[in-house]
Amino acid sequence: MAKKKPLVVVTRRLPEVIETRMCELFDTRLNVTDTPATHEELAEAMRTADVLVPTITDRIDSGLIAQAGEQMKLIANFGNGVDHIDVASALRRSITVTNTPGVLTEDTADMTMALILAVARRVVEGANAINDGNWTGWAPTWMLGRRITGKRLGIVGMGRIGQALARRANAFGLSIHYHNRRRVPVEIEEQLEATYWESLDQMLARVDVVSINCPHTPGTYHLLSARRLKHLRPHAILVNTARGEVVDENALVRMLDAEELAGAGLDVFEHEPAVSPKLLKLAKAGKVTLLPHMGSATIEGRVDMGEKVIINIKTFMDGHRPPDRVLPSML
Repeated sequence: MAKKKPLVVVTRRLPEVIETRMCELFDTRLNVTDTPATHEELAEAMRTADVLVPTITDRIDSGLIAQAGEQMKLIANFGNGVDHIDVASALRRSITVTNTPGVLTEDTADMTMALILAVARRVVEGANAINDGNWTGWAPTWMLGRRITGKRLGIVGMGRIGQALARRANAFGLSIHYHNRRRVPVEIEEQLEATYWESLDQMLARVDVVSINCPHTPGTYHLLSARRLKHLRPHAILVNTARGEVVDENALVRMLDAEELAGAGLDVFEHEPAVSPKLLKLAKAGKVTLLPHMGSATIEGRVDMGEKVIINIKTFMDGHRPPDRVLPSML
């Protein structure tokens, strides 16, 4: 007799090839409208499904986990970050949580480098000038940006993405500095020609560009606080492709408005999908470049993520430890 397929509830549209393969392997319920699931819909999924496949738009808190049925055993997150999932509560209910690490490293590093260039060279402002019909011809002092070659880049979080960014930045002639909760091995420092700073405050006071590449955890909430942001020099720029909660957004807005920073490039926001009206106003004034959380948005990356989700589900359902299990101690 054929083994019963597990019921897998997927909360958002995934690449077609991934959805098709999931339907072949599992009893899969897809979200054909791609509308973010409501709290009630998530609760129903927790009560009835064997496996939930959420994304960053789904907040799986302790209240939802408390409603999980006895059959709910796996939350296979479609994404690397799991700050939207109460992993500790899941563990107490004997629910395994997995993620999709590694597959988005190069894509996110590409976007981070693109934002550094866009802010420093005022790329979006220039494009807007063309689109709005405000360009009357070349002039020697118009739309001047800043050269990045020879400048110092401070990377906050030297994990996979931080290291991938460092490799790209090296090629552009940037000097690499970093702060991390643990110093990376000396051979990696030598490969990246990277200078380690145990003190984040001291690093911020010395660099020209800051890139946020650490996860959002209770320990990194507002890691770049109003006090820390004040260490940055007026010509510095800040780029964030990690999580909006790592930066005190209101303090950043105040500094940009007061021209205490040269600019910022943000792909993530503290209260997304809501974007602060003050940030939108600064964007119109050319003081900040804003993107809609698209750092990992490549076709290849999304398919790779989906394949990892499938491997985690299949491995778990076959009675083995899934390769990408997340534990509270890892956060």
